[in-house]
Amino acid sequence: MNYPLHFDLKDKVVVVTGGAGVLGSHFSKAIAQAGGKVVILGRSLDKAEVLAKSIRAEGYQALAMSADVLNKSSIEEAKVVINQAFGPIDILINGAGGNDPKATTFDEYFNPNTFDNPNQRNFFNLDLEGFNYVFGLNFTGTLIPTQIFAQDMIGRSGCSILNISSMSAFNPLTKIPAYSAAKAAINNFTKWMSVHFAEHGIRVNALAPGFFATEQNRTLLFTEEGKLTPRSHKIIAGTPMKRFGEPEELVGTLLWLIDAKQSQFVTGIVVPVDGGFSAYSGV
Repeated sequence: MNYPLHFDLKDKVVVVTGGAGVLGSHFSKAIAQAGGKVVILGRSLDKAEVLAKSIRAEGYQALAMSADVLNKSSIEEAKVVINQAFGPIDILINGAGGNDPKATTFDEYFNPNTFDNPNQRNFFNLDLEGFNYVFGLNFTGTLIPTQIFAQDMIGRSGCSILNISSMSAFNPLTKIPAYSAAKAAINNFTKWMSVHFAEHGIRVNALAPGFFATEQNRTLLFTEEGKLTPRSHKIIAGTPMKRFGEPEELVGTLLWLIDAKQSQFVTGIVVPVDGGFSAYSGV
């Protein structure tokens, strides 16, 4: 028997939501280089188009699309354009997500001394609109694109969905309850979908990055002088490899999970890429 020794996504149509972000851009480039027709979907068309142009300049296929993952009509309209340009969608990577200060607490532990301070955000005065936005962006922003794009996958071989989870899905990180709850829901939803679609040619898995320095979390990880924050020191202490991850270190796992030749019997799993963070008890 001959075993495949490289990733091959030739002619696969792959949609990446949040595809122009720090991590998403690495995903998009890797998919294109593996032969896929990558669709870079994000809120900013300009940002997506810059990335798509750079990919096309290297001789690969890429399409930039502007769409809102929380707006079903927006995703439906995007699907029409994608189908016309590239054909039916084979693979979906749900990479859109994020956090918002309105959905975070100031303190790691409840402080009764600031209970009545309206300027000190605690559990009891969390902004409900902000909480709902963060939960919706991460969970509903995965549900809606899957509802629309996965319609192309039914009964076709080699199709899969990859959700982006988080370390906070396993053990919630302090200060970010909405984000943690949403990512925990993503893990559960990944397993649910993997069972639901198992007999119809669609594999569903998730990738759970550890701590990577991105624009989204840079102010949490570094001071204005570029030094590690107290929170970063905790993260590094809890990561056996004693460093943050580099975005390109996610690519191998990502390609393995979406390349049916490599992982055709793999569905319903969440794979941590975290330098050992999820394995370390702190002792």
